[in-house]
Amino acid sequence: MAEEKVIDEAVQGNSLALENKKDNTRKLYIESYGCAMNFSDSEIVASILAKEGFNTTQVLEDADLVLVNTCSIREKAELTIRKRLEKFNAVKRTRPHLKVGVLGCMAERLKSQFLEEEKIVDMVVGPDAYKDLPNLIKEIDEGRNAINVILSKDETYGDVSPVRLNTNGISAYVSITRGCDNMCTFCVVPFTRGRERSREPQSILEEVNDLWNKGYKEITLLGQNVDSYLWYGGGLKKDFGEATEMQKATAVNFATLLEMTAIAQPEMRIRFSTSNPQDLTLDVVKTMAKYNNICNHIHLPVQSGSNRILKAMNRLHTREEYFTLIDNIRKIIPDCAISQDMIAGFPTETEEDHKDTLSLLEYVKYDFGYMYSYSERPGTMAARKLEDDVPEADKKRRLAEIIASQREHSGYRLQQRLGKIDEVLIEGESKRSTAHWRGRNSQNAVIVFPKEDSKMGQFVHVKVEDCTTGTLLGSIVKN
Repeated sequence: MAEEKVIDEAVQGNSLALENKKDNTRKLYIESYGCAMNFSDSEIVASILAKEGFNTTQVLEDADLVLVNTCSIREKAELTIRKRLEKFNAVKRTRPHLKVGVLGCMAERLKSQFLEEEKIVDMVVGPDAYKDLPNLIKEIDEGRNAINVILSKDETYGDVSPVRLNTNGISAYVSITRGCDNMCTFCVVPFTRGRERSREPQSILEEVNDLWNKGYKEITLLGQNVDSYLWYGGGLKKDFGEATEMQKATAVNFATLLEMTAIAQPEMRIRFSTSNPQDLTLDVVKTMAKYNNICNHIHLPVQSGSNRILKAMNRLHTREEYFTLIDNIRKIIPDCAISQDMIAGFPTETEEDHKDTLSLLEYVKYDFGYMYSYSERPGTMAARKLEDDVPEADKKRRLAEIIASQREHSGYRLQQRLGKIDEVLIEGESKRSTAHWRGRNSQNAVIVFPKEDSKMGQFVHVKVEDCTTGTLLGSIVKN
């Protein structure tokens, strides 16, 4: 098993575009892979192309343009995308006018290789070049291949109103930062998405208010590293030292942005992702505790429990500092759920390093997690400087042990909620029963319960009565 998220009933949208225009005559089919930012970017792309005459379709065979928004974080993701390109090639034989483009991180990383080797691809667009899509579309319409993978230092797409795609009409992503400055040695994001920059706060609040007016009940503030959000009037975070004293005095950090969002829409549920241990401040945690509409869940990737491996990963925190942060979070918000990312088999990892990871898991007892075996990504510091020397059999065994530990802890955390009454946002039907709803509580745990007279999109109070290995079971509490 290469990866796993320990949770049973994943909440998924219905892949329906809600904002198609009657006058548009061309059809766009778009697939997204990888992180939540890619799915958010696809909504930006759909918005830009809507002005160019494209409506989205869920039927591949009806499409005039196919776009694949790609991920380079692991080799498995790239292999999946190459297989999808083979599928599109087969469709193109029956629809000669069909154009195919590759977007996102894999597009930036491989650049012209796609145009040279992947004969199906007509267009390659990096994650900062989406506003150039109208020009690129004209190029491929005239029979020429098109490419733009130039990384921007200031583009945030804050002026683009996204077309909501993979949506249930209830929950939506709102991007607040782009890029990353952390330079973890295993990660391609700084190379494929560029330097970190923050979006102007007023445009974020306007998007949140617009979502509420359209009936959305929950948003997720999104970025590769939300806790390093910093707005002081523009520019890269690294240039903050050159800001004026007035700019510094009025700068908005993530804790302030979170509070502004909570105040702007007090009835809207707010989540955020992803946090970085070195950047998450207790001011953020205190803001979460202050406002009931901010969910009690922090996704806090650690990647390893070994100080030696953390240093090799350039994570810039120790396990002891991580434990202190966890302890402080739980002092301020005792009911806060914490989830993780973990890599098994990073280069030079020994059995002692692996035992340190297992002991960290035991200490924290995460609510759930995303776990992977190490996959060398070309261009990263780890690929350039470290030999991928952990045998595949050891990677698989260590990953299996990490997953087994997380399953145990996920069950423990779910058991702790038995008897509690949770506020739940109804997000859709249970995958196993049309007579039951599913939704999530503040801790991001999925709860399944009989529908009774409740409706999708409502907040209801549910008493937790039982649980499976990854899902809470309960019933609505009558007022």
